[in-house]
Order: sequence, then structure tokens, then C-alpha cells
Amino acid sequence: MFPRIAALFIAFVTLCAHVRADTPAEKLLKQPDDWFTSDKGRDALESILSWQSEHGDWPKNTDTTRQRRDEGSRRPAGTFDNGATTGELRVLARAFRITGDDRYRQTFLRGFDHILVAQYPNGGWPQRFPLSNGYHRHITFNDGTMIRLLQFLRDVTREEDFRFLDDAQRAAAQRAVERGLDCIVKCQIVVDGVPTVWCAQHHAETLAPVQARSYEHPSLSGAESVGILLFLMDLDEPSPDVVAAVHSGVAWIESAKIEGYRYRKSRTEPALTPDPDAPPLWARFYEIETNRPIFSDRDGIVKYDIQEIGSERRGGYTWYGTWGTRALKEYARWPHR
Repeated sequence: MFPRIAALFIAFVTLCAHVRADTPAEKLLKQPDDWFTSDKGRDALESILSWQSEHGDWPKNTDTTRQRRDEGSRRPAGTFDNGATTGELRVLARAFRITGDDRYRQTFLRGFDHILVAQYPNGGWPQRFPLSNGYHRHITFNDGTMIRLLQFLRDVTREEDFRFLDDAQRAAAQRAVERGLDCIVKCQIVVDGVPTVWCAQHHAETLAPVQARSYEHPSLSGAESVGILLFLMDLDEPSPDVVAAVHSGVAWIESAKIEGYRYRKSRTEPALTPDPDAPPLWARFYEIETNRPIFSDRDGIVKYDIQEIGSERRGGYTWYGTWGTRALKEYARWPHR
């Protein structure tokens, strides 16, 4: 009995490891209202104010809540990647509702306007704005970037913390969400006439799947596509196009699952080991034409066996995950299925 219990526990830990972690700013949203008027709360809010870039966004991989940016230092480069910006904006909106401090409102509006301006006419968002000359200019689903923006803008139209926005601002947010949904539907990759899922990045103009870093090839994404599907299934009134996109996407998720193996992110041990009790896995990237999992070192050469790439990338990147499990569970109770 114990091996079976141990296997289930490990499966649970593996699944939890792939659930998006809150950013430091998002963690503040768990605080009670009176915390925002405390000395500790005010210090955290002052820190957030100090880290806003000149364009209105915030840097990634930075705890913007812990201490203020040195006033003499150069303002940071902001981004929408890795959960940056939307968490800070949510905190500031709540802080304004509670305290009435107009600095929080003004800082929020700079960030809110920045998100709207950064959206492409086709509905997609780059990883950061103003645009770079690199892969950051592509429409970015990678690590949930575009979905976080859509979730934020959707919440702007209906949650209490954002009631200070006027009708025109909320309408602009709603239009941005509608354009984003249209972009998602149009980006869904069709193979031999059958809609499948999405790439982690899509070309800013053509919407074709494109490469990001050297080891992130144009492909069908087993990770980012799940985040897209979960967002689409969370819509109150999905359009017929969105419903069709979900049906097709979930069908691909079901067809692409890998059973009978356990994944270990290691530089020294085999990445996959046989285990009949292991939960289903999905590869991070699948070759578009063949649906085969693909892997790569930093040299950009595609491999079809994870053991053929070097230890640095094999242990330094998440190539498999249990992502699809949640999509299948949500689809099973989705009212539009």
C-alpha cells in the first residue's frame, strides 16, 4: 500500500509544481484591508510606486514590494513577462479603494493606459512595450503573459477594486479583451485542416508560430496551450468561435498525453523513467507536422530524445509536465462541452 500512496503524493507535488506561483505583489492581495493602512502596508506600497518604469510597467523577477528603488538609480525596464505589472496594478487599485490616496490611482492609470497602448491592432500583446527588435515583440503566450493581461482587463470590467474607473475606461478594457479573444482564435494552429493548440509565441503580424529563444522552436505547446484553454473555459458567455477552439484544443490535449512515465528534471539522472502509476505527462513542445515531442540545446538543433540534449538544458528547463490534467478536468465539467 505504501508505494501506491507515495506515488500519489509525488504526483500531487509534481502537479502543484506547475501551478503558477504568485508574484510578491500578488501575495499582498491576500492581506486584509486594514493591512493597507498599516506602516508595513504603506512601506510596501511606497516600494511599488518607486519601481514603476517611465512607461508605466514594472520589472520582472524583482520583489517590488520589499524595499524602495534607490532614487539615484536608473529606472528599471518594465515588462509583462513572468507576472510583472498586473500584480502591481491590482495592489494599487485595492490600495486606492481602501485609502483614497490619489497617488495610487494615478500610478495605476499610467500602467493601465500602457497595457492598452501596447496591444497590437490584431489583439495580441508583445512581451514588453515599447517594442524590441528581438523575439520579445512577438505575441507572447509564453509563461501565461497574454493570458494574465486578459484576466486583468476582464477583472477591471467587473471587480469592486476597479470601480474608480469611468465607463469609457471600462469599455476600453472590454474592447481589448474582445480583440484578445479574437487573436487567440486566429492564432490556433491548424494542421491538415484540423485546429490543434497554440505556440508559445506567434508572429506579431502574420500570427504564425515563431521561435523565441534558441531552444524554444515554433511548435505546439503542451504548457502554454493549457493556460489558454483554462482562460477560455472560464468565460461567462463564450462565442461560438471560442467554444469551437476549446473543443479542438482539448481534443489535441487528450491525443498528446504521454502515459506510463515519470519525469525528473535532472542533469545527471534519466529524465523519463517507466512508471505505470505516474500521472499523464505532456511535452513542453511538439513538432507541428508530426506531433512528436522536441527538445533542444542552446545551439538550436532539434532533438527527438530528451537524453540527446546536454545536461545544462536537460536539467535547467522544464520539458515535461502534468499541465494537461487540469484542462481535461475543467473540460469535463465545462457547461459548453
